[in-house]
Amino acid sequence: MSLDTTSHPDRQGTDELVPSRYALRVGEIDVLVISDGPLPLPAATLATNADPADLAAWLDDLLLPPDVYKWPLNVVVVRSGGRTVLIDTGIGAEYPDFPRAGRLALRLDAAGINPASVTDVVLTHLHMDHVGGLLADGLRGRLRPDLPVHLAAAEAEFWASPDFPAFMPPPVQETLGPVALRFLDEYRSRLRLFEKEYEVAPGVVVRRTGGHAPGHSVVRLASGGDRLTFAGDAVFPNHFDHPNWYNAFDHDPEEAVRVRVGLLQELAATGEPLVAAHLPFPSGRVAVAGDVFRWVPAIWDY
Repeated sequence: MSLDTTSHPDRQGTDELVPSRYALRVGEIDVLVISDGPLPLPAATLATNADPADLAAWLDDLLLPPDVYKWPLNVVVVRSGGRTVLIDTGIGAEYPDFPRAGRLALRLDAAGINPASVTDVVLTHLHMDHVGGLLADGLRGRLRPDLPVHLAAAEAEFWASPDFPAFMPPPVQETLGPVALRFLDEYRSRLRLFEKEYEVAPGVVVRRTGGHAPGHSVVRLASGGDRLTFAGDAVFPNHFDHPNWYNAFDHDPEEAVRVRVGLLQELAATGEPLVAAHLPFPSGRVAVAGDVFRWVPAIWDY
């Protein structure tokens, strides 16, 4: 049996067969997790320092093909204290290799969210799958012209004159660099840079971690004793079983491992929900499994 689960640009989002948004509540904070669509990438990008046999075994255990892994791509809309905050913006609509991604504008409409109502944007870092939505015609022209974009200063500084690690494959450099520079050119006047952390709205704090990117940040939500973390690219699906595996897009892999392990330990202790750009939609929690961790998917409340 086959179902058409593809997102069609000429359809309304409510016609999609696959759910693309999920609502959560963190105390008095409203959270909407939105899928921007899957990114099929070579499976080897998940673990550049792993034995290929170990990576193949990890994929096989999940009944997944050995050559391509479909990365989820999630963004979040947060409403707190009269502000509407968009956290990351997806990949945009310029990449034919990713025909099912770049759906943020469509899915905001389907959720009844007018882009003009967004009061703030937070970017965890400037990789193309996090800033591309701000460069897409379907969203860019519908945002308020004075929209502040919150970003770690170290991230803006790095991309102004990027120094790529030697291990990062050239195609990555050739794609990431121009997109980041284009974003900086178009949005420089709207940037609101912070050094370590900044409270964007009540209970919504963005905090620089580094590691995956020089200015990579996570967003922590807290209200009424409830908490939730949006981890950006600090954690990928394979990192619960293998937190020491390097992602192909990690700028400082050893620092990324340190950040990741510390974050997973904290989340396992608090039991709070975790959302990340490339973890399974829509959310989950972290548990300890011996010397490593375990992803506990959210049970959908229909």
